Amino acid sequence: MRLRRHVVVPILVVVSILVSLTAGLPAAAATGLPSARVWVTTPDGAMKLSDRGAVDFRPGGSDALTISVGPTRRYQAIDGFGASITDSSAYVLSRLDGKTRAAAMRRLFSRTDGDGLSFLRQPMGASDFVAGGFYTYDDITAGRTDYEMTRFSIAHDRARILPLLRQALTLNPQLEVIGSPWSAPAWMKTNQSLIGGRLIDEPRIYAAYARYFVEFVRAYERAGVPIYAVTMQNEPQNRHPNGYPGMDMPVAQEAKLIEALGPALHAAGLRTKILGYDHNWSEHPNDIASTPPGEDPETEYPSDLLSSSAGRWIAGTAFHCYSGDPSRQTGLHDAFPDKGIWFTECSGSHGPNDPPAQIFSDTLKWHARNLVLGVTRNWARTVVNWNLALDPAGGPHLGGCDSCSGVVTVGPGQTVTPDRQHVVRDDRVERPDHGRRLPQPRRLDRAGGAQRERRSAQLRRRPGRRVVRLHAARRRARHVHLAGLPGAQRRPRPAGRARDYRDRFPSGRRGERRRRRRHDALDDGRRTGAGPVPPGGPGPLAARAPRRPRHGRRRG
Repeated sequence: MRLRRHVVVPILVVVSILVSLTAGLPAAAATGLPSARVWVTTPDGAMKLSDRGAVDFRPGGSDALTISVGPTRRYQAIDGFGASITDSSAYVLSRLDGKTRAAAMRRLFSRTDGDGLSFLRQPMGASDFVAGGFYTYDDITAGRTDYEMTRFSIAHDRARILPLLRQALTLNPQLEVIGSPWSAPAWMKTNQSLIGGRLIDEPRIYAAYARYFVEFVRAYERAGVPIYAVTMQNEPQNRHPNGYPGMDMPVAQEAKLIEALGPALHAAGLRTKILGYDHNWSEHPNDIASTPPGEDPETEYPSDLLSSSAGRWIAGTAFHCYSGDPSRQTGLHDAFPDKGIWFTECSGSHGPNDPPAQIFSDTLKWHARNLVLGVTRNWARTVVNWNLALDPAGGPHLGGCDSCSGVVTVGPGQTVTPDRQHVVRDDRVERPDHGRRLPQPRRLDRAGGAQRERRSAQLRRRPGRRVVRLHAARRRARHVHLAGLPGAQRRPRPAGRARDYRDRFPSGRRGERRRRRRHDALDDGRRTGAGPVPPGGPGPLAARAPRRPRHGRRRG
């Protein structure tokens, strides 16, 4: 009979637990067995990613609730975890003195002594979170046009946003940046305004807007910030934004824009990916109700877009959290397995009179369940929060959300308070060697067992390095048994906490090389249709008729 090593951890209520299982720890050296290192976050904020030390593993079983970890099955690669340096975030960070700002950025982005945030989604122009007026990169006098982008300029971003992006890249060279517009320039739109309206449905407008994207990518790269991907429109089904830039973009219009942008990026020699949709898991009821009379509400927008002729140019789909359930990501993945899933926005929010302790507790529970675990268990390559930093009033902002919170709060004065780093911290298994890029983490076989009581997910940074993240939802102390690992032990875990367990075990190199080759093919566009397309065409995927997604909840 084969021995199964195990670790048992006590759990109280809602917890976020990060466990890094590592053979190199002192405890492992003493026993000859692998060990786990445990980090805990509790809803009362008493522990925030607190290092609880090592847990020794031992052979044998347990009568505790068991979660089986499957180290041999592989799912999606993980691009990273992060947020957005909005105009408001840049403004509040710029008000800090140089030393305090540098310390805050190091704590957020450094992989050696910080959280190692590795993914940023940047508004292309103004969102609702701006410290001044609304803007795009091609604002001109009303009644004029600029089809050749002769007036295009990123001058607004040079003052505060780009310096912070370059600082983040210096702290974490593995950082990826994507761009998302809230609105096209007003002269391209039906209502000649940044708020509401649609693109003018003319070929020269699509060509000009595609040129706008290309100029953005080029300008940012010249400024020292490479662009990994772009989405066509933030929340394209939010037809009536509340006093801030936004634009209704039906599937047909997004497809036309992508068919203009794909060849334009290719002609410019740019390998920037194109992501579609960039909106909620399910269409919000208010967006359905706002559909113009006689038009389709397009409740299956992501699959309709991927099924269109533009699908060959699309690397995958971007999602937000404000309506629906993360299982929709799996439904889309099942229908289009060769297209990626990126989760690109979710803001912390609260009631106007909620005390800080309640805000932290509620955010930990919801985000751990739905983002850290729900999103990654449903094929997403990223987990991206909204504002990186806001002031104590949740601003500055113009219109839009008046109850949003940032990853950190800046103020009063020179204080910087971490609010949600338990959500966005990069799940790295080990710190990278300086100057050497490590393979991306990869989600492993989903852990099973008693999902109503707790949820779990396992990430893998490189061969032999794993992270198991657990979230407990019970209000009484329980033990949980991690089985299927080459080592384990019993230990109590308090309720209401989140933990990470990190390990180190041997792993087959041949299979890893094969998986890495497949992942590299996916990344360079050969499997997704993203990036430059050879003159002979986009490849076999273009002719495939994709299945319609199944939207049942993922189980197990």
